[in-house]
Amino acid sequence: MQETARRAFIASLIFVAVVASALALWKLRIVLALLFLAFIIAASMRPSVDWLARRRIPRGVGILLHYVLLAGLIGLLLWAIVPRAIDQVDKALGGIPTSSSELERQASQSTGFKHEILVRVQDGLDELPSGAELIDSSLSLTFTAFEVLVGVFFTFACAAYWIFERERAEMLVMSLLPRDRRRTVRDTWNLIDAKLGAYVRGLLILVTFVASVLSFIFYLIGLPFWLLIGIFAGIVEIVPVLGPIAAGAVAVGVGFTESWQLALAAGLAVLGVRLFEDYVIIPRVLGHAVGLTPLTVLVSVTAVAFLFGGFAVFLSIPFAAVIATLVDVVVRHRNPADEETPAVLFPAKENES
Repeated sequence: MQETARRAFIASLIFVAVVASALALWKLRIVLALLFLAFIIAASMRPSVDWLARRRIPRGVGILLHYVLLAGLIGLLLWAIVPRAIDQVDKALGGIPTSSSELERQASQSTGFKHEILVRVQDGLDELPSGAELIDSSLSLTFTAFEVLVGVFFTFACAAYWIFERERAEMLVMSLLPRDRRRTVRDTWNLIDAKLGAYVRGLLILVTFVASVLSFIFYLIGLPFWLLIGIFAGIVEIVPVLGPIAAGAVAVGVGFTESWQLALAAGLAVLGVRLFEDYVIIPRVLGHAVGLTPLTVLVSVTAVAFLFGGFAVFLSIPFAAVIATLVDVVVRHRNPADEETPAVLFPAKENES
């Protein structure tokens, strides 16, 4: 009886510990998602940081150069786009109203797409809070913006530290494993790291390609807000499945404000670029970086959206790639050393440790 009671007590403790750990991980899901994003960013930077390190540029300086380059590209993008976007909106609306009375007058005199935009802006201004409500809304917005900034800083800081600490973490994990399993675990780790890095670098190429090509095509066919819609189409490439559909819907919707012919041309442009991307760009740029079927991508997008929220949808493909790699190694007993190492912008051999 005493032995049975002892075993039951130990089993109960294990069950409670597992449940408590699961609940704790669920509460920390946002932190875990940010950590996973940091690991993905580190995987994308590591080959170039190592390349600079082999040329006697310290890793810390290499990471800083990456972040400065990213900030410079964002600043350059805003400098190049924002003034032109304002000009496009100004031309489409026939002059941006500068007062509520002018906004109301233009809304009453306009028709079509311009009328809809002005009416929505006017309704939004009418629903703005006042007094104490405005102060509360401002404080809430400020707090949300501060949370976002903290999340961004946390993610990039973790990415930088992971580049330095990855080798130590790998050595620690290897020391805890039996000798006959160490090589397989190390090769699996390196394969996952290579897949994540190749996916991010390839995705950045796709975003740039889609935004540039579609913006140029929309300009040629005379689509209103051609620059904004083209950039939007490029950015939503990071959202699997739903991103291209949203880009096509927006382009067609804006085209219908002018004519059905323009809507058809915009839809065909998005479809043509998407087909060229699927059959030419993706095979040559990404290749088999993640090796996922369309059904797997769709299921992973849905699952990640339900588990972590809509903000984490762009993590669905990397997450599915990690799971698929682990299934190949653990369940299907495939040798990770025999798998083709993805290479985007860097030779495959530089992705290996």
